[in-house]
Amino acid sequence: MPGQKTRHDPSSIRNKIKRTQVKQKLAATKKADKRVRRDKRKADAAELGDKAPPKQVPKTLDNQRNPEMSMVATQDPEVGADENDDEFADYFLRGKAPKIMITTRPKPSGELFKFVGELMKLLPNSFYYERKEYHIKDICQWANNKKFTHLIVLAEKHKVCHGMVVSHLPVGPTAHFRVTNIKLHHDVANAGKSISAKPEVILNGFGTRLGHRVGRFLGSFYKHEPNFKGREVVTFHNQRDFIFVRHHRYVFDSSKQARLQELGPQFTLKMRWLQDGMFDTKFGHYEWFHRRKEQDKSRRTFHL
Repeated sequence: MPGQKTRHDPSSIRNKIKRTQVKQKLAATKKADKRVRRDKRKADAAELGDKAPPKQVPKTLDNQRNPEMSMVATQDPEVGADENDDEFADYFLRGKAPKIMITTRPKPSGELFKFVGELMKLLPNSFYYERKEYHIKDICQWANNKKFTHLIVLAEKHKVCHGMVVSHLPVGPTAHFRVTNIKLHHDVANAGKSISAKPEVILNGFGTRLGHRVGRFLGSFYKHEPNFKGREVVTFHNQRDFIFVRHHRYVFDSSKQARLQELGPQFTLKMRWLQDGMFDTKFGHYEWFHRRKEQDKSRRTFHL
């Protein structure tokens, strides 16, 4: 009714229809006020020119994250010394070529094989072997004897890959990731076809000591002598502890702007645990384990 004041707390309104109307009116008023403030800032910036105040940075969970004691400063000498002598130094410093074995859970579905095929295109020098009824610990030993450097074991639920165990052979570490948001090549809009066997690798957003270790683990899937003529790049982008995996081809146009074409597949990883050494859930030592109730009390707390 005209002249009636809008309630500030619509949750106290017992009538559902009226409560919804008041909520919608409050949301519309808030949106209109925000638009007025934005337009005013734009007008003031145009009038003041160089003297205009700096553009406001939107608040996000990333830039409002809780302080993490293990955040690594740029070019930290201590971290650099550790990484020059860790399990992955041969790949990053001396160009060691990885050899990856991929297998699955026992009795995999046909749908899982589609993801296996695209994973083999994403990871050069990777080979699929049937799991049969062998235990992962025994497969690790066999793969190590055959000079494989990595073992990837895929799990599925309802014919969709939902888990990935990755073990670096023979000294570890071993990690378990939850896999979500899979899009195969034919599901990616305007997807191209991969032609390069040696892509460039981008590791982005791994800011903590744990994040650096996980990023280097993922980076060790590739020989760090990329074929630049192929113009392909694989990206592992960490955001809020979700690792987004993407595969692109790039080209520079006449204006020196880079244009990207996605090649697929794309998927998201979230680490559940990191174990020292080869796979051993019974006696292995865990470097990190995700305890949701203890570690996820705040939406602004991240570990990578």
